[in-house]
Amino acid sequence: MKNVWRYVVAVVLAEAVGFIGALSMGNAVSGWYATLNKPVFNPPSWIFAPVWTLLYALMGVSFVVMYDARGTAEEKHEAEAWFFVQLFLNAIWTPVFFGLHAPGWALLVLFALLLALIGTVLRFARVSKAAAWLLTPYLAWAGFAFVLNFAVWRMN
Repeated sequence: MKNVWRYVVAVVLAEAVGFIGALSMGNAVSGWYATLNKPVFNPPSWIFAPVWTLLYALMGVSFVVMYDARGTAEEKHEAEAWFFVQLFLNAIWTPVFFGLHAPGWALLVLFALLLALIGTVLRFARVSKAAAWLLTPYLAWAGFAFVLNFAVWRMN
């Protein structure tokens, strides 16, 4: 049961990052964002909440899987550091894009996020392949978000 609570706490903390980011959106999705030119591959707005909810849950689970795996303390600390860097970059993207209405700056944040996320996946893989694989949907979605953000920036 103790192990279950660690997963619950990790998932709740990861989801909290997403929730805090969502708060910074305000009415930007129905206001400012709705006025932007978007590419044909722009998903409908309703898809983002369930996708991000799943991805944040996978982040939390992945963190605990990595933490519980065999590996040196040094490997785990390095993996943790990369994880929290990418989580911070993830957290600031939404306020930059939606709060500041700054797709160009948000693109730079996403670029840094992708680099940090790749670093995280590689560090997690040293400790636990399963933990690294749990982050691959997030990596794929972040790559898609980068392409989408780039297109929105170029079109506006």
